[in-house]
Amino acid sequence: MNISEINKQQQNSAGFRSGFPANEEKYFLEGPRSRLRELGFVLKILKEFIRGFRMLHFVGPCVSVFGSARTKPGTPYYDDAYKMGAGIASLGFTVMTGGGPGIMEAANKGAYDANGYSVGCNILLPKEQKPNPYMQKYFNCRYFFVRKVLMFKYSYAFVIMPGGIGTMDEFFEALTLIQTRTILDFPVILMGKSYWEPLMPLFHKMLEERMIDSHDLKYMLFTDSQEEALAHIEKYAVEKYRSKRNILYKKFLLLGERQ
Repeated sequence: MNISEINKQQQNSAGFRSGFPANEEKYFLEGPRSRLRELGFVLKILKEFIRGFRMLHFVGPCVSVFGSARTKPGTPYYDDAYKMGAGIASLGFTVMTGGGPGIMEAANKGAYDANGYSVGCNILLPKEQKPNPYMQKYFNCRYFFVRKVLMFKYSYAFVIMPGGIGTMDEFFEALTLIQTRTILDFPVILMGKSYWEPLMPLFHKMLEERMIDSHDLKYMLFTDSQEEALAHIEKYAVEKYRSKRNILYKKFLLLGERQ
């Protein structure tokens, strides 16, 4: 998708956002509202999920890359994410990100430049996070929780690059779903030992106090090596895709799905 197409889709998104409060999700989380408003909100959520399913149904198996939107081009973290994007594409996976700047842009760009498939789940914010131009396809989400579900649903692994609170949210959500066996055989790679080092004593303490089990961390890799990260993805995610979900779905013109 080139820059003009990105701009066109952003303009369409502006119309898509009209007619509902910018902070609707915040209002929903503040407590009970009228039954009619609650029903209307549920229907909007349903519509957004359906749109997301239609958009991402045929993008292929994904590996999602998370990290800071504040990382600038030319920095070591940006360059590492670029290399990871290219490496993931070389394994045959689609690279999925949050669709914005920084680490997200770097991973998308790496896959895009390597002739891989690159997609994003962008979030619509009052101060809009603009989609980067290195995606063949991206989906604009109104709601954070819809975005999170979609990224888990279509991903076979997570790569966690250096980032902030949002990045840690995705990381710990993945660990929670692994621990509860909601998702199975799901590799999670923490890239950047020096950055993520402060977390390691916490995990050791949890193990020591028996708050978690060693099996909960079986699929987590803590590394600086792109080669080691890709080998970890190949060991778990590639085999999982081949053995469990290698199903080719046909597109139906009746549903508006282009051949």
